[in-house]
Amino acid sequence: MERTLKALAKEAKRRMKRGFWQECEEKLSMERTHAKEQGINESKLERYFQEKVEASIKGETPDEFYLKVKSMLLAEGEVSDAIGRLTDKAYYETLSYSEKQRYNLELSEKYLRALERFKREYEFEIKGRKPQ
Repeated sequence: MERTLKALAKEAKRRMKRGFWQECEEKLSMERTHAKEQGINESKLERYFQEKVEASIKGETPDEFYLKVKSMLLAEGEVSDAIGRLTDKAYYETLSYSEKQRYNLELSEKYLRALERFKREYEFEIKGRKPQ
């Protein structure tokens, strides 16, 4: 569904009325303070925070695959058989040899992207935080 200019303007106005940008400024300020305490590069934090706000505005949510990778990494860390654990066994058995090779390659690429995303999130959101 393509959003019209009018709908986008209404969403922007709603964000302004509800104090979305003030909340973002407050969160960013808190994150900067935390970054200083943890020795995290502030400019990297700001870029990450900007990406997060953009995703929030666009209405993007983490996909099921990423959530599965994230829970695996939080529970067990990086494991040597990650691709095997993430493979859809029932679907994999229906594939030909060449299709299996393609599936493994695509799954590996998807896993590496999810791993990089997790590492960014871990650096800025998870590491050093006390559970609330």
